[in-house]
Amino acid sequence: MTAAASPSGAAAWQAPRYRPGQGDGHYESWFLRANHPTRPQAFWIRYTLFAPRGRPDLAEGELWAIHFDGDSRQIRAGKSEIPLAQCAFGGSGLDLRIGEAILRPGLLQGEIRQPHRLCWDLRYSGGGSPLLFLPEPLYGRSFPKAKAVTPRPLVRFSGTLEVDGESLQIDDWVGSENHNWGSKHTDSYAWGQVAGFDNAPEAFLELISARLKVGPLWLPTLTVAVLRIGNEEHRLNGILRGFRAHGQWRYFRWEFASSQGGVRLHGHIEASREDFVGLTYRNPPGGTHLCLNSKIASCELLLEREGQPSLKLETRHRAAFEILTDDPDSGVRIVV
Repeated sequence: MTAAASPSGAAAWQAPRYRPGQGDGHYESWFLRANHPTRPQAFWIRYTLFAPRGRPDLAEGELWAIHFDGDSRQIRAGKSEIPLAQCAFGGSGLDLRIGEAILRPGLLQGEIRQPHRLCWDLRYSGGGSPLLFLPEPLYGRSFPKAKAVTPRPLVRFSGTLEVDGESLQIDDWVGSENHNWGSKHTDSYAWGQVAGFDNAPEAFLELISARLKVGPLWLPTLTVAVLRIGNEEHRLNGILRGFRAHGQWRYFRWEFASSQGGVRLHGHIEASREDFVGLTYRNPPGGTHLCLNSKIASCELLLEREGQPSLKLETRHRAAFEILTDDPDSGVRIVV
């Protein structure tokens, strides 16, 4: 157990890693997500820069947005692709423009028209210190190829989200501001995040079970997790520890377990097929992956600490759950 990390401020972790004109291929995303306080509803909005390997002239911006409504069993998603000449990515913090859409600390505005129309005007505030998903030294190294950080966990959103002409009031939805980047996507993974459990609203969990390919060979599954509860932070995110941990997923349940230094986490995340939507992610080296995306999954997590009572954390529909795959037969509808 350690105290919650206070590395350099959020701006250093929000700043773009892309170098204009770089030819080695690059993707970079800033995404924001939040859940309704009590109902199975959520939104996910993603600002992305994509540059294919060897063709920096084809770099462009992407906008993605999804609204999940578990009450009506509707998921409506949209995407726009915008030439890089119509985008701007600030160099020292969070200051993005993709077409007319903007993202700045505490503010995001934008619109997507296809295949569904989503328009947002949102503010967000609060949140904790940056949560580093990997050990800090790895962010400056070539392995792993994909990096992720949560500059602002547990933020609160307010404003409006319009979906196909229906205006939704966003009032005190809790979620996160996230940043990831790399020269290629992880080959296959299950990723999860909970911004506030039903019985522990101050807790924040992020974890991944990933399969990486080196040449023609698959490495063993790597599972890393970080759990923050108030001023405590349990980082089970070392690479060697991650290869010893357990992570196994299928459609659509993921079971995981890891331990370190008298702390053990184990649990599962799951959702129904109808709670997922499929997205096509381009890969900088070429080709694509399918991202099966839900933001209204359930999660049960047991935290065991030496000398203390075990703690069970639960949420019925506040968990993010994504599966990256090349399998076209999941049964999830691919919309963009």
